[in-house]
Amino acid sequence: MFTTRPELAGTHGMVASTHWLASATGMAVLENGGNAFDAAVAAGFVLQVAEPHLCGPAGQVPGIFVTAADRTPRALAGQGVSPAAATPEYFADLGLDLIPGSGLLPATVPGAWDGWLLLLRDHGTKSLRDVLGYAISYARNGIPLVSRVGDTIRAVQKLFVEHWPTSAALWLPDGTPAEGLHRNPALADTWERLLAEAESVTGREAQIDAGRRAWSQGFVAEAIDAFSRKAFRDDSGRDHAGLLTGEDIAGWEATYEDALQVDFGDWGLVKMGAWTQGPALLQQARLLDGLRDELSYVDGIPTERTVHLAVEAAKLAFADREAWYGDSPDVPIELLLSREYADARRALITEEASAELRPGGPSPRLPAILEKLRGLESGSGATGEPTVGPLGETRGDTVHIDVVDAAGNMISVTPSGGWLQSSPTIPELGFCLDSRGQMFWLEQGLPNSLAPRKRPRITLSPSMGLRDGEPVLAFGTPGGDQQDQWQLCFWLAHTLGGLNLQESIDSPAWHTTAFPSSFYPRSWTPRELVVESRLGQSTKDALAARGHAVVDAGPWALGRLSAVSRSGGVLRAAANARGMQGYAAGR
Repeated sequence: MFTTRPELAGTHGMVASTHWLASATGMAVLENGGNAFDAAVAAGFVLQVAEPHLCGPAGQVPGIFVTAADRTPRALAGQGVSPAAATPEYFADLGLDLIPGSGLLPATVPGAWDGWLLLLRDHGTKSLRDVLGYAISYARNGIPLVSRVGDTIRAVQKLFVEHWPTSAALWLPDGTPAEGLHRNPALADTWERLLAEAESVTGREAQIDAGRRAWSQGFVAEAIDAFSRKAFRDDSGRDHAGLLTGEDIAGWEATYEDALQVDFGDWGLVKMGAWTQGPALLQQARLLDGLRDELSYVDGIPTERTVHLAVEAAKLAFADREAWYGDSPDVPIELLLSREYADARRALITEEASAELRPGGPSPRLPAILEKLRGLESGSGATGEPTVGPLGETRGDTVHIDVVDAAGNMISVTPSGGWLQSSPTIPELGFCLDSRGQMFWLEQGLPNSLAPRKRPRITLSPSMGLRDGEPVLAFGTPGGDQQDQWQLCFWLAHTLGGLNLQESIDSPAWHTTAFPSSFYPRSWTPRELVVESRLGQSTKDALAARGHAVVDAGPWALGRLSAVSRSGGVLRAAANARGMQGYAAGR
């Protein structure tokens, strides 16, 4: 089939990401003797400068990785918790039934810095200065901004000018949206100060830990605490102060967790736990594993029946996500991922497009507010890519990195949060807080209900694939709620369609919005099916005849996937041409 670029192949190392400068940085680290983890960390910090509308220093970093020595996939849990003062009663007193998607109220403890440094300390080989120096240079000397940064700034320009003056000072120099070569000296200063405090002690690991403390117990936490006491406009239309404190930040550290896995033919699919939406991809795979004989591709294009069955499986999996997933010990994850449960749920898939949320499991409960949110205009046709409203509400703002080296170290990581439009810039630090707390429900009694010091159920969802128990594939995409649908498109194309990495990424994609968005204002549109036009008119017509409300997103609109693989001593990589930013590098 036609591809936008070749699948890369080599033996030394491969990096694929959502921005060419991150991929080039990761490759530079590999060429300089670093391993896959060194490369991922360096690339991750560069993305905070190169794609500031998609991730930032105060965001999150969830990942799945294996080391050359230990082939059991592990999860990097770099998502911070809600503030101690974030209670349902607090928001009720403010008259809110949803947590705003912008401003200071939805901020959680920043997780990216500690997550990256934990990974670097335990599995990397380079010093903190070695991996952070690239990002510091770009922040200090300037980085060429892609056009979407300017588009994002223009969308919230009025908010910045009237309500977020510190953001206007950084992103609206001379009163116009930043473009061309952009510098962020305050951020460079912050990183240099963190480095100086880290290097006040001796030894690589000791320095990294000192850098972690300088953030969580030092000047960064102090600045965030002071700034959070101020009130700023959010997308509720009112001004609110934040809840995050220095004590919240000091009391949290990134951790490692066990990953989840299901079989799909002779493949294994690996995801993070149910405080992410990752198990939704596992549930889709379980459902479709029993329908593999009905799934097919013709010249790299999925058949109409393949799309229909995948969409109906997605609706069932994401209904379970809404009823069951969250940072809670009560998630019945073993049941939800069992073959017996998938067999019973598969019987609900018919020849017609379903229009209802149908969670399974023992006594499922959905948020009562969902009927109020059904069909809100902002959800129609959502592509999961950056979408910004006039008061800063956003969804789908994320980046992705995959790296593999010759020794077999491999990682898939999906950093996000702290994007420039999420909350006002903290001027002395050069970055803003995240808004991940908007993903909690304020209604109590749900797995994803708000509680103090709890992780929100996030959409960030890196992936790994195994063949005969051996990790051979790392992949992922930005895209909010669509991440585990676009990854399903890739997974089916690669594992069933027989397409290589680049062909699988370039194959036409689709998704449904027939379940609640994780982002404010949490809308959903029953039966809506968003497709790339390259599926073909006859396929679109047949899907519409089944009752799908088909939305044509254009030929190249859905997903920003990247992937790397390792098999038989050969390393491969591919990245997405959609958006004209993602590239792979390797040799």
